[in-house]
Amino acid sequence: MGRYSEAFTQAVSDREGFWLEAAKAVDWTTEPALALDDSAAPFYRWFPGAELNTSYNALDRHVAAGQGDRTALIWDSAMVGEVRRYTYAELLDEVSRFAGVLAARGITAGDRVVIYMPMIPEAAIAMLACARIGAVHSVVFGGFAAPELATRIDDAEPVAIVTASGGLEPGRAVEYLPMVAKAIELATSAPQTVIVKDRPEISGSAADHDGWLDWDAAMGDAQAADPVPVAATDPLYILYTSGTTGKPKGVVRDNGGHAVALTWSMKNIYDISAGDVWWTASDVGWVVGHSYIVYAPLLVGATTVMYEGKPVGTPDAGAFWRVIADHGVKALFTAPTAIRAVRKADPNAAELPKYDVSTLQTLFAAGERLDPDTFTWRRRPSASRSSTIGGRPRPAGRSRRISVAWNRCRSRRVRPPCRYPDMRWALSMPRASRCPPAKRAASSSSCRSLRARSPACGATRSVTASPTWPPSRATT
Repeated sequence: MGRYSEAFTQAVSDREGFWLEAAKAVDWTTEPALALDDSAAPFYRWFPGAELNTSYNALDRHVAAGQGDRTALIWDSAMVGEVRRYTYAELLDEVSRFAGVLAARGITAGDRVVIYMPMIPEAAIAMLACARIGAVHSVVFGGFAAPELATRIDDAEPVAIVTASGGLEPGRAVEYLPMVAKAIELATSAPQTVIVKDRPEISGSAADHDGWLDWDAAMGDAQAADPVPVAATDPLYILYTSGTTGKPKGVVRDNGGHAVALTWSMKNIYDISAGDVWWTASDVGWVVGHSYIVYAPLLVGATTVMYEGKPVGTPDAGAFWRVIADHGVKALFTAPTAIRAVRKADPNAAELPKYDVSTLQTLFAAGERLDPDTFTWRRRPSASRSSTIGGRPRPAGRSRRISVAWNRCRSRRVRPPCRYPDMRWALSMPRASRCPPAKRAASSSSCRSLRARSPACGATRSVTASPTWPPSRATT
């Protein structure tokens, strides 16, 4: 806890110095002179006066540094049995050309673009392309019904929708285009442009709708677009709440604070650096997918895994172990629900010995409570032999650290009653959507003070647990 204690003390005692130092890990077109503008508290502005481009930081600078051949993105689809890899140079080419497609349609900085796509590489490419030209993307979870999509179209008032012919679920295909057409019919604010990525496994294409553009055809003659500098306080994206308690609320994330916070978190919270393989088993339609499938790993030059599949049923409860083994994953970030699904389908971890997961060093569970039964399952004892974690043999019973990220931004989460006597607490770099505007007014002064200390608010607990993750297995 020494490094954490030092960082926490510095962040509290010298907030400006701490975050201006953290900002040096990001490339700026105009360097920040001030970290936090709190003149209109509790509405804070991070790095006012500074300018940058998030897409440049995620792609161009790594290529310019001679790392263009490093793998940036691995798309692993259990649904179609395909793996596709993009180097940083290849991903930059795709992103800059799709940014050119958007620019050719008259889309400029500040325009909103709705992205309604499944877990395919084009979803990340579209997000980064919007960031490249300063457009504001709003990703809608693929498969949301037409009324839900229409509600978000009306609120964001996008000039374009980027979508695909559909998504794939175990045993069925979900056609997106009829839902997009219906949503446009229901919405009062119709977008000018619709771009469709055709998937051969799913019926429907842009040709079925008047005026809609085919992704591949548009990319064929696209001119690459250069990154456009934007203010650090300019919005990067809008992400809507689920709407289960009323009308969905759009949470806006800016460029500067977002880039600095995520870059800092990858090194200091998740221990991920350039060249490491990082996998967030989530969806780009959720905030975790925005931050930790797309932006954060690319900002630090790591390799990010995008997985189209389920923890179980694609084809079995060994799906996660296969992905880890196939791609040499160093750290996995997922939800407790996924771990529970694996545990339910394979309570004795019988699938685990089939795969070499020795590269896996850390599991991060986030998004909801990690129940004691699931926590205990992942630490099943191995009294008869050694276990291998992260490529290093460890005697059975040797403790290791498992981090559990708590995503809710509420002051009662900051210092809750301690379930485990050896629990330690540390501030994390949370996501801004944990504090939607409707909840900010209700949050306590303690929570507001946390927001003033970091570009977002929330907490992470680190539990020293014994004996190991993954559960006991035979070494290979």
